[in-house]
Amino acid sequence: MKAIIHQQIEGLDGLSYSDIDEPIVKSNQVKVQLKAAGMNRRDIAVTYRHGASDEPLVLGSDGAGVITEVGDSVDQWQVGDEVVINPGLGWKNISEAPPEGFEILGLPDDGTFAEYIVMDQDHVESKPAHLSWHEAGVLPLAALTAYRVLFTRGKVKKGDTVMLPGIGSGVLTYALKFAKAIGARVIVTSRSQSKLEKAKSLGAALAIDTNSDWNEVLKGEQVDLLVESIGRATFNKSLKIIRKGGTIVTFGSTTEDTVEIDIRHFFYGQFNLLGSTMGSAEEFRSMLAFVGQHNVKPEIDHMFNLEDYLEAFTYLKDTKNFGKIGFDIS
Repeated sequence: MKAIIHQQIEGLDGLSYSDIDEPIVKSNQVKVQLKAAGMNRRDIAVTYRHGASDEPLVLGSDGAGVITEVGDSVDQWQVGDEVVINPGLGWKNISEAPPEGFEILGLPDDGTFAEYIVMDQDHVESKPAHLSWHEAGVLPLAALTAYRVLFTRGKVKKGDTVMLPGIGSGVLTYALKFAKAIGARVIVTSRSQSKLEKAKSLGAALAIDTNSDWNEVLKGEQVDLLVESIGRATFNKSLKIIRKGGTIVTFGSTTEDTVEIDIRHFFYGQFNLLGSTMGSAEEFRSMLAFVGQHNVKPEIDHMFNLEDYLEAFTYLKDTKNFGKIGFDIS
């Protein structure tokens, strides 16, 4: 089969579009012919984390397709079922943090940037009927991350004001749509005017320049929940804009990870600071049900062919996307 693999050289230079053996199904597994696969910034990071001396690795965490083969003991699925991949391995139930041994598909296990993948039967779920293959293929990792950030960790509810600095990523576009679906009010920031306009078209109540004085521009606003994913460049601005007793949930950083804060301001403000990453299989199923109930569809920026992998990775690395990008494998 054809696949995007990483080997021998650190970074994007180690990527290639190659012929490799199709995976073999074991007793409790299903084989999925992938129709589409989504990209995440993690895929770029993996090209640096995957050692040059390690075995060749198929990248990718997101995917959707049709089951073409089932193992002997499989009782949940049959050939022809349309499924989405749950990329979180070893985290079954909602908990405060992932259990020991939790992994994400695409390192160390082979991922979804290929024509076929083999998964344990409990790591696939039925594809939401209202989604196209492209939409289903780019859903899993980012939508699950956004769902846990908002609902499990952030406890967002109708009427809350949610702020999303740096709108444009897959996770934040899902967060915008999920928050709007339950009746929250959403404020976004970006340095890109076109991304601000797109966010407003999706229902953002306010869209402001990331480099502006947030306290001045948002005077009178009460931010209940802020989703922080930029890091040092915005973290203290975020801490100064949320209401007293408000919450910041962070799931990553696109600038430097190390942040210094005024601890006196923090404890006087009675703020809540929470970390989050991915989510459990239980939350994945809840997210799929939520997406179906509210007819939420991913915001797709661009779909590439597998052979155009370098263009796709460069596009993502340069943060050109608004919403999700991925691969059309069908």
